[in-house]
Amino acid sequence: MGTAAVFTIGELARRTGLPVKTIRFYSDEGLLPPTDRTDSGYRLYDATAMARLELVRTLRELGLGLADVERALTREATIGDLAVRHVAALDEQIRRLELRRAVLRAVAKRDSPLEEVELMNKLASMSDEDRKRLLDEFWADMVEGLELDPQFYERMRSAKPELPDDPTPEQLEAWIEFAELVQDDEFRASIRRMSEWHSQLRKEDGADFGEQQQQLWMAWSERASEALEAGLAPDSPTGRELAETIFSESSRNGRDAGDPVWRKKLADGMAISMDPRAERYWFLLGKMNGWPSFPSQMPQAEWVVAALRASLR
Repeated sequence: MGTAAVFTIGELARRTGLPVKTIRFYSDEGLLPPTDRTDSGYRLYDATAMARLELVRTLRELGLGLADVERALTREATIGDLAVRHVAALDEQIRRLELRRAVLRAVAKRDSPLEEVELMNKLASMSDEDRKRLLDEFWADMVEGLELDPQFYERMRSAKPELPDDPTPEQLEAWIEFAELVQDDEFRASIRRMSEWHSQLRKEDGADFGEQQQQLWMAWSERASEALEAGLAPDSPTGRELAETIFSESSRNGRDAGDPVWRKKLADGMAISMDPRAERYWFLLGKMNGWPSFPSQMPQAEWVVAALRASLR
């Protein structure tokens, strides 16, 4: 043996704080070869071995496997190269953990049954391609066989969920709810009825129906907002006046604004178009894509429909 200071495994454990069992394991794996041995065959380690052990501990605490630790120690790979590879692995692990957290948070909020938990986990794990395919199939079903404004519905279809590489828990929860929504039979039936109503009006009123209706709705909505702020009821004189305006401005191509059949048909059609779940669809899409939030239009929409129905009585 040389004259430099050497340590037994027990002494090395006391100096480093690592268990004897761990140091022996590293030594057996070749990561910490002994500097020398006693006459009885016990392993001894010098200061260089102690420094090597500290490096092994650091690399292990950072999550590197034994093979990568050995490559670093033998200079087969630089610490920088290993760090880059390990960061990528950690990023993927973090992504999966965030997906699980989003699912569990949604489960906790909704007290979901086992079958729904399984579905939510699958939804959270979908790829970007799968998410876009799901939405393409949804809109294809909603417009199949209908005569609709191609530009308007192209905008509907082109708005896809674009989750970032590191989505927030809120974005993941929004995606789970969104995916469940577009697969919900009742929601799909509601949007299909809405599409059929728009298709019928387009046939009756011409190709520019959609643009005209949107401009009219903005004016009607503004008047409804003013009435709500003033605390006026839908069956108030203001409400009845707005209802008559809507019946009049919607009665194009020879329709009689006073025809009770047409008035009921229009009121029912407006109600079909005011499903709050449709607004929720856009709210969730905006949350996923990081769009600016928008104020709800449902209070105005419900007030308008109530005013139309009041005018039928």
